[in-house]
Amino acid sequence: MKSYNLLLALLICLASCSKPESSESLFDQEEAENSINLAISEWDLAWEQKDVELAINSYSDSCDWTNAFGDRVQSKQDLEQLLSIIFGLDFVMSGKNNYSENDIEFVSNSTAIVRSQNIRTDQKWPDGSEMDDRIINHLRVFEVTDGKWLITHHMISQAWPKQRG
Repeated sequence: MKSYNLLLALLICLASCSKPESSESLFDQEEAENSINLAISEWDLAWEQKDVELAINSYSDSCDWTNAFGDRVQSKQDLEQLLSIIFGLDFVMSGKNNYSENDIEFVSNSTAIVRSQNIRTDQKWPDGSEMDDRIINHLRVFEVTDGKWLITHHMISQAWPKQRG
């Protein structure tokens, strides 16, 4: 009987010491950051190449996207249609992007908030005149869907250089 009690105590001790793998231990932050940075790099490349399919590749089907001019769409399909129009506007596409490093904050193992900044240069107004350089800020929410980091929300804002005097 003593052997049985000792064996039972040992089994209880071992069971309490070995925890099953949780989702916390399965989260690979470096891999997640690489996936997110790749998605943002593809977005930038898509703008350079006017490639709508590449631009929407990392968006969820029910994404919510708003640009700096107040255009808002709430699906990947609507984003595809809007970007097809935007990519056809030569004065918009004339600018150059100069991105800084992405600021990625994981709020859980399946959700990240990402801030990116771009100094947009050489863009034109619709009349062909030069636009001043401006600061473009991107705020994206990425969520894991079917094992892939996808953009669910994306808001773009802009700031013009401050004038003194």
